[in-house]
Amino acid sequence: MGLIGGRVSGAAKARLRKFISDAAEAPVEINDLRRLPGGAIQENWLLDISVLEGGARTGDYALVLRLDAPSSVAASHGRAQEYALLKTAHRAGVAVPKPYLLATDPTILGGPFFIMNRIDGTAQGHKLVKRPPDDALAASLGRELARIHAITPDAPAAADLGFLTPIDAAPALAAVGLYRRYLDDLGQARPALEWGLRWLELNAPPVDDKAADIVLCHRDFRTGNYMVSDAGELTGILDWEFAGWGEAEEDIGWFCAKCWRFGAPEREAGGIADRKPFYDAYEQESGRRIDTGRVAYWEVMAHVRWAVIACQQAARHVSAEQLSLELALTQNLVPELELEVLRQAGGRPDA
Repeated sequence: MGLIGGRVSGAAKARLRKFISDAAEAPVEINDLRRLPGGAIQENWLLDISVLEGGARTGDYALVLRLDAPSSVAASHGRAQEYALLKTAHRAGVAVPKPYLLATDPTILGGPFFIMNRIDGTAQGHKLVKRPPDDALAASLGRELARIHAITPDAPAAADLGFLTPIDAAPALAAVGLYRRYLDDLGQARPALEWGLRWLELNAPPVDDKAADIVLCHRDFRTGNYMVSDAGELTGILDWEFAGWGEAEEDIGWFCAKCWRFGAPEREAGGIADRKPFYDAYEQESGRRIDTGRVAYWEVMAHVRWAVIACQQAARHVSAEQLSLELALTQNLVPELELEVLRQAGGRPDA
């Protein structure tokens, strides 16, 4: 028995301590190990350890252990792949928790996991949007996203990302095909989402020479997936399990989509600020101009995608793979997302 599902057995804790001790080449003491809140798709555990030498503490470390939840959604990477993404981002200078150890042996905790540095701050979107508009934070996020997008398929930094699916010159159509397949697999009647997918298919932005602009997309770069200190400073970008190759405007559209403003719709950059400081910082750091027409298209895609993921989340509960009230209630978001798809794509008059 391991940690999956919130259980901590003495044997699992002993196996974990041995794994870390072997990696550190020194005795290790586990001072605290407990499940952190959140993490609907993966589990995050607070892990405090001390490294010992001659019976004395030589270093204390505040860590996070990340491992699979009992079930997952189709697009999520495994922990080994997410660890590789985190390492790549860290080497590229992106503000992320420092990755330390990867374990692929399922006998330790019941499944693969990795250990990373624990960063300070809060990631709770409903709290962050209640603060005054924060142009400085928006600018910091723009710069970090530009650093992520500096990683391209042929860049040396991408050497460990061979597991990512190569993409052709039409990222939008690839996304439409993927989400249509996910929706079909669910076997649910969702006519508004089917209409949205058809609209996205017919209105996909021109390919032009965009094949030359394929970048590493975080694919969940939004308020709720970055940490902000009490002083209001960005401390790290979290949750890399959906990352893949795509076009930059996909991430920008996801960040600015209305569904990720946490009740602050007038602040179009993640519910924290106007778009301008975010866009300006991104363009200055990246040296590329944001195509606002493409961003608008990807914002429609964002609502379709989040609706499909919400259906998948609820299906994990209904199927009894992972009984969870949080997952079950996610389905309640879908009608609002469907309505926003219709509004943005012109399927009905604005309400």
